[in-house]
Amino acid sequence: MYECSDCSGCSNKSKCIHGNNCKTPMEQRNKRLMVSKVMKQKREEEIERITSEYGTQLRMNRSIQAEGSFAVTKEDFGFRQYLYREKKNVLAQRILVALAYNINKLHFKIQGNRTGTFLTEMSRIA
Repeated sequence: MYECSDCSGCSNKSKCIHGNNCKTPMEQRNKRLMVSKVMKQKREEEIERITSEYGTQLRMNRSIQAEGSFAVTKEDFGFRQYLYREKKNVLAQRILVALAYNINKLHFKIQGNRTGTFLTEMSRIA
């Protein structure tokens, strides 16, 4: 936890210190900043993981693969809008479209004798 020693002469005090629910008057308040050690450690681990060579390859290939599935469902399947209202009905319809997409993909893999392999090889980092 970090706290300013004295904010009484600061011109930005009203912009910096928020919250009107505090019982302490604005004149007596100082800026406080709390940082979680666990959050900081997890964030460092995450940055290390996603900036590694393998993490970079996964992120690059994921961006390519997501676009293709949307394009196929819109253009090839003709799925442009949901036919039902309410969240549960839209979710059910989206699950059916995803199942159709996966079955179609599996069918073409079986026909091309490519089962057990990736659709494309993972791209390498330059």
